[in-house]
Amino acid sequence: MEAPLSTWPWGNLGSFKYLLYGPLLAKWLYSRYQEDNIKETWCLHILIICLLRSSMHHTWNAFSSMLFLTRNRRINKDGVGFKQIDNEWDWDNFILLHGIMGSIVFYMLKDLINIPLWDFKGFLAVAILHIAISEPLYYFLHKKFHGSYLFNHYHSLHHSSPVLQPFTAGHATLLEHIILAAVMGIPILGTCFMGYGSIIMIYGYILIFDCLRCLGHSNFEIIPHQLFQAFPTLKYLLYTPTYHSLHHTEMGTNYCLFMPLFDVLGNTLNPKSWEMHTKLSLESGKNGRVPDFVFLAHVVDLTSAMHVPFLFRSFGSKPFSTRLFLLPLLPFAFVVMLVMWAYSKVFLNSFYNLRGRLHQTWVVPRFGFQYFLPFAAEGINNQIEQAILRADRLGVKVISLAALNKNEALNGGGTLFVNKHPNLKVRVVHGNTLTAAVILKEIPENVTEAFLSGATSKLGRVIALYLCRRQVRVLMLTSSTERFQKIQKEAPAEYQKYLVQVTKYEAARNCKTWIVGKWITPREQSYAPKGTHFHQFVVPPILSFRRDCTYGDLAAMRLPEDVQGLGSCEYTMERGVVHACHAGGVVHSLEGWTHHEVGAIDVDRIDLVWAAAMKHGLKPVSSLKKTD
Repeated sequence: MEAPLSTWPWGNLGSFKYLLYGPLLAKWLYSRYQEDNIKETWCLHILIICLLRSSMHHTWNAFSSMLFLTRNRRINKDGVGFKQIDNEWDWDNFILLHGIMGSIVFYMLKDLINIPLWDFKGFLAVAILHIAISEPLYYFLHKKFHGSYLFNHYHSLHHSSPVLQPFTAGHATLLEHIILAAVMGIPILGTCFMGYGSIIMIYGYILIFDCLRCLGHSNFEIIPHQLFQAFPTLKYLLYTPTYHSLHHTEMGTNYCLFMPLFDVLGNTLNPKSWEMHTKLSLESGKNGRVPDFVFLAHVVDLTSAMHVPFLFRSFGSKPFSTRLFLLPLLPFAFVVMLVMWAYSKVFLNSFYNLRGRLHQTWVVPRFGFQYFLPFAAEGINNQIEQAILRADRLGVKVISLAALNKNEALNGGGTLFVNKHPNLKVRVVHGNTLTAAVILKEIPENVTEAFLSGATSKLGRVIALYLCRRQVRVLMLTSSTERFQKIQKEAPAEYQKYLVQVTKYEAARNCKTWIVGKWITPREQSYAPKGTHFHQFVVPPILSFRRDCTYGDLAAMRLPEDVQGLGSCEYTMERGVVHACHAGGVVHSLEGWTHHEVGAIDVDRIDLVWAAAMKHGLKPVSSLKKTD
């Protein structure tokens, strides 16, 4: 049986809980247009405060998640996983609760309290009441919540988050946030009853309160140790993220709200608090742990650019799809795109831990359409080259190039960089060997004929060569006889007869296995017979036009179950699933291979790479779907 006030009354409403703000909005609109009563503006103020509080937490969370800014200042080096994100999904319940409680209080007292816009004395009064009442009250109650019964039934939820985030500040039970509302409300109401209350004081106190809560849960040290050295007394008046993180890792210490003075008076100060803070502050200018593997990704378009985990954590933790709430943000995204063009520096986007090895995703700040602009090629290659050289300097073992970053026309699948820098210690990998393996392993063993578009591309070539060795007749769609013959000559003499050049889609009217490496229109799909399965390695994926046919997904693999700290989806992929080229780089790193995987794909390595992926626990997504 659940303890009283341990769950939220609107816990089952999901997003519909925001409708509970409706009465406040309706009351303000009614008073505004019907009663013309200025006193009823308290409804509007509460709505604005709730919006500002939510924005405060989102801003802090975005800042703390910008690994390209905070990676060397992080306290807990682990990533935020999907489990924590799901557990903290309704972190903003407390804002709704406090809004409801505030509306009730102000409705009851609106005729008793006259609140002007500004009163300087109010700031002094609220500060004194906070220090004299809120700080010791919170300290006392916080210690009580660490008692056996209260902790197990209430406070353990807050401590269940392994990595502190600003959203973790709101992740607590109903009872705890009722008490927090009282801790916040006493200084505000006390100041108002003293006659010094003001609108700006209320806004200021609540937002500063939330800002300091977010600061403590931000998981990166932003306060320089030199500040405490210059003003030693300040360390008793203001806690730090390091200080509060010790409360979560070594419970029984550091109970204060914002002022360590009360831990000193209560003899609960962790002796490592300021020593650890100084150490983290001093080391903030140094590079932290070097990743073993880097996946060099790129932005696809404006809307997908907002899928980064540091913008909307909940949105980034689900497969990407265009949502209505993104549309008003497009102008902002466009401005950011222009800034990225001007700044043009690769940044760290996310990371996860696999088998004790750190895997990071770096992002080239270029959008998909730019890769097809002839005048942009040199600039893009320069950025990719700088990322590779940076990885080499840091000691990264493997860097894998995503999709357009390894475009054959752009840099020959990474060959350009390997030839230009023959002494690279970091291994450059395009990962397409595993991509080819995933596509080929999807094709049933009893298939005797396959139709292949994009046949002379990097992947098309190796797929054709592999299938002909299986004695599968491959209809290679290409208008270039020269390219076809070049590929055909690469096949062993006894298998060359299985490679057949075709120049029209009509040639595949009787073939039920289509391997699509070039985007095809619904009209071109119409030539496929009923029951055809479309395997594909084309970006973007083809339209699922035929209801009497089946369509495969882009080549992808699910990471092993023991991956840790993975909290964002790779574009449209499901949780824990990455594109096969990304997985190919992971396998290259886990195997410790020392060769570059660039340029043409070696058909003899396909089965070897596939076996290595299976050995390390990676699973093809397509086979998972078949067995579900």
